[in-house]
Amino acid sequence: MNDMSRRAALASPKGEGRPDNARPRPARSGPFGVLDIGSTKIACLIGRAESDGRLRALGFGWQKGSGIKAGGIVDLDEAERSIRAAVGAAEDQADMRLKSVVVNLSCGQPQSRLFNVQWPIDGRAVTGDDIRRVVREARARASTEGRGTIHVLPLNFASDETGGVADPRGLYCDTLTAQLHVVDAASTAIRTMTACLERCELEISAMVSAPFAAGLATLVEDERELGATVIDMGGGTTTISVFAEGHLLHTAQLPIGGIHVTNDVARLLSTQVAHAERLKTLFGSCQESPDDVRELLHVPLVGEAEYQLAKVPRSALVSIIRPRLEEIFELARDRIETSGLGRAAGGRVVLTGGAAQLVGARELAAHILNRQVRLGRPFGVIGLPDAATGPNFATLIGLLAFATGDGQTMHDLDFTAEAPSGAIGRILNFLKRRL
Repeated sequence: MNDMSRRAALASPKGEGRPDNARPRPARSGPFGVLDIGSTKIACLIGRAESDGRLRALGFGWQKGSGIKAGGIVDLDEAERSIRAAVGAAEDQADMRLKSVVVNLSCGQPQSRLFNVQWPIDGRAVTGDDIRRVVREARARASTEGRGTIHVLPLNFASDETGGVADPRGLYCDTLTAQLHVVDAASTAIRTMTACLERCELEISAMVSAPFAAGLATLVEDERELGATVIDMGGGTTTISVFAEGHLLHTAQLPIGGIHVTNDVARLLSTQVAHAERLKTLFGSCQESPDDVRELLHVPLVGEAEYQLAKVPRSALVSIIRPRLEEIFELARDRIETSGLGRAAGGRVVLTGGAAQLVGARELAAHILNRQVRLGRPFGVIGLPDAATGPNFATLIGLLAFATGDGQTMHDLDFTAEAPSGAIGRILNFLKRRL
């Protein structure tokens, strides 16, 4: 299979011809409801996982984003209407009603930090309770007033001097050392999102960092192991995630996205935002061409009669779009370098999101980031409309992958609450593992 056919297989909406290592076998089958709340669109997907790891869509709905800015809710009424419309369409198609959803988090200025925790074992075997205590210790250390913890992800363990342990349960040691990745966000933004979904009669079963979800949807297993950076160019924000050794190591968010490109076009060409979006979508590029000067675009002007159109060379549109994309990629490069994970991230970047589909974006990113860049489409979901299989739906599909267990370790351990002890606790843990 050559490179072109391999990319086509990965992008296949029906999941045919995908490599065996595209997604691990699911820990949970579902069905699950997931909700992607973005600045330009709100999308809901109801689906389940097949035994071979492929995802199957049971219901899908999306709505133009309203009441959302930079991933955060700014108008509860407008956001509620958009969410209800998207969720209602998915429920009708799946012929079921959702009580809870897995939702993305891209608001509240999320931050990503690594912690090393040492826990005394005193020569006995490591138990699940020890691992829970290590996770709670990392959560306590990361706790900051006004911030809410979203993820505490165990990356690796060391049993005394033996490192690289994925699951230390049953190993004898004096000291258990763990490296954990903590992602948190402003508590007020989390409470606002929770309140909005409660108005929609929905509970949050899990909240997932948006760049984490985008990576789960677009990276193959080898990229996760060898190291890769995912840049998800959304409408209101651009998110960055670094994966290596099979784990999410770092996330970051930039307050710039496709909306800013559209607004630049609208402002500098004196046209309405809707027309600017159309020009960007149909004729937009960040790659110059000799024919751009001769190709004229008809642009309706703000406040003028509909028949009064300005003629603007396509080169003018390119000269507006390119600087904004250069800014995004330069900021992304700086974030990757300051994270200290440049080497761990390897030399590969996966570009996804709606704005990544602009002509020349991939080549421009490769030039500025000085890395190999490919366009990342989410792995095919059986039963999903073709229009929903593009890079702009990567986060949504990644949320469904997360719900089925992808990206999570030690599924049988509950890290959210104190583990019960005694005979009753053992019975409850047994039932949890079986249900």
